[in-house]
Amino acid sequence: MDIQLKKGVLDVCVLAVLKRGESYGYKIMQDVSPYMEISESTLYPVLKRLESNGYVLSRCAEYRGRLRKYYGITAAGEARIDEFTDDIRELDKAYKFILREGRRR
Repeated sequence: MDIQLKKGVLDVCVLAVLKRGESYGYKIMQDVSPYMEISESTLYPVLKRLESNGYVLSRCAEYRGRLRKYYGITAAGEARIDEFTDDIRELDKAYKFILREGRRR
């Protein structure tokens, strides 16, 4: 998959996980990994980018004696999911066109 496309899809996958509720890094990885390959070294830069763009907020809380960073989606993050959904619908039309034209030859 094209690296830029994958980056955009991964961002929205993380946002989709957070739309279900606040979560933390390892759990987000578990939730996304059945659908897309992801590692810690990939996830944390994604979370940092999403936070710097205003799509997620983070907070630290103690869990079993250790601090854990939790992430939650913002209204801008939810809007980004909606934008992505519209983009995918448009891309799907182009995909179907490409398949149809390729069969005509």
